[in-house]
Order: sequence, then structure tokens, then C-alpha cells
Amino acid sequence: MMDGSMYSILAYYHIGTIENPGEEVARHKEFFKTRDFRGRIYISEQGINGQASGLTTDASVYQEWLEERFGTISFKVSLSQEHVFEKMTVKYRKQLVALDREVDLSLRGESLSAEQWKEMLERRGEETVVLDVRNDYEWKVGHFEGAELPQMETFREFPAYVQALKERNKSVVMMYCTGGIRCEFYSALLKEEGFEQVYQLDGGVIGYGLQEGAAHWRGKLFVFDDRLVIPVGDSPALPIASCHHCNEPHDVYYNCANMDCNDLFICCVPCLHDFQGCCCSSCQQGRLRPYQENPKPFRKKGKIPR
Repeated sequence: MMDGSMYSILAYYHIGTIENPGEEVARHKEFFKTRDFRGRIYISEQGINGQASGLTTDASVYQEWLEERFGTISFKVSLSQEHVFEKMTVKYRKQLVALDREVDLSLRGESLSAEQWKEMLERRGEETVVLDVRNDYEWKVGHFEGAELPQMETFREFPAYVQALKERNKSVVMMYCTGGIRCEFYSALLKEEGFEQVYQLDGGVIGYGLQEGAAHWRGKLFVFDDRLVIPVGDSPALPIASCHHCNEPHDVYYNCANMDCNDLFICCVPCLHDFQGCCCSSCQQGRLRPYQENPKPFRKKGKIPR
């Protein structure tokens, strides 16, 4: 419920050794006990990855508290009149980014500012490949012009994709993700595999939108919170995806109301009502969650992407 308070939405990460991540999890939980915060924060031996919304005063205190112990952190900050997460979750995660292999993070690609990224996009040649290292459902609702989505079931297959990329005579690799953390790991892997010119978008698409707007971006940005999709920059964008049922332009995802399905699909409001929140007519039979006019995706257990 909105009460006039303003909330800061934070997206950030810190790459660096944390010798006892369990203690850091406990320290975070204690910090949030008396503060108005919600979100998801994952902590491992590799560092911290966080997305959270907090009362603006509490968010400022948290940023200062974190930087006092870990040094300067690039926080991407936007404002909202309400929380965009249901609850506060802080937990240990062995891998901040799923690769199932160790990489030498000292070999990370060269970071480009939003301005440098825009300039490089405008003058790239045939030797350059622009990689979107997000999931396919993220890419579907928005991506940079000319960006390539690696074809794979999960990003644990990325090492195999890199081997195939070597055969395509692409000497320059530009990669981007939502907030920047995936590129830290994937760019290091590319460097380990012999790619010399590897560049990553500093701050990810979130940071780019705050600085350069929607230049060379198509569609919107998928986010893992109640906002579902957001514009990149201040200008609204037309959907580049379409409703699963009627094919009308649309870009909001829902989880199927059939609890034995729970598949993720794009749906417009009229079709969502007609199918009572289901992805197909057959799913309207069985164990169904009660239909809501304004359902909140990503709050149900099941096939919820991360």
C-alpha cells in the first residue's frame, strides 16, 4: 500500500573474497531487522549480489554501511512509491553466477561506460559480436539492436558456446547483462579461452538506461520484481514481443495459474482474464491458483526463473 513514502530500488554487486559468507548473511539479517527493506541478496565466497527496495533513508544507510566494509560499490538506484519485492531474503549461494567451473576473475573483460558502449555499437564492424548473456525470456522483451542471444538451454552450457564462437572469426566481443555481474564471470571465461578483445557494459542495461536512455535499445527491460518489465531510459517503448494467446503486441510475463504447469508466458490483460491466468485451455483444468485481476508473477513456487 502506498503511504506517500519513497523507496529506493537498489541493484548492485561486489566481487571480492568473503572468507565467511555465513557470518555476512547473519550480519545482513541483523541489519535489516529494524529497517524497511525487501529484496533478494545472495552472498558467497565470491562476493555479494543484491536487488532490493528500501525506504530511501534506510537505503542510504545501507549503502554507506556496505561501502564502509567493502569499499566503493556501484549502486544503480531508481525510485518507487512502493516496495517492488514481497519480502526480504538474504541467503548463501555457492555460485553468484552459474557456470559450474572456476574462472580467473583477474582476466575480466574491459569495462565500457554507457557512453563508450554506445559509441562502440555505432562503429562496430563484421568482426564484432554483441552478446546478450541473459536468459531467452529476458531477451525476448528487449535487447540491443543486433545483439545475439546464445542458443542454449542454460548458461551452464556457455563454455561449449564459447568453443563454437571461436570458429566464427569474431575477434571482438561486446557483452551485456541486466546489472553487470554475469559479464564479470563470462568475460573472464572468454579471456581464458583466448579471446583478446572482450568488452563488457559497466553497470549493465540498468546503468546504461540511467545514463544514455534507450539509444540502440529495442523494447523494455525484464526485471525480477513486481515491476515485471521497465522502460530503458525515460521514454516508453512499444512491445517487441506478443501475447501467447492472441499475438497482439505485449511484454508482461505471468506464471500459468495451473500449479502443475506454472510455465512462464506473455499475456495481455483480456486474454489473461479469458483463460483465467492459464497458458492454454487444457491448463484450466486441475489444481489452479485463484485468479486475480492483477496477479504478481514470480511469487509462486515452481518454475520461476532466476
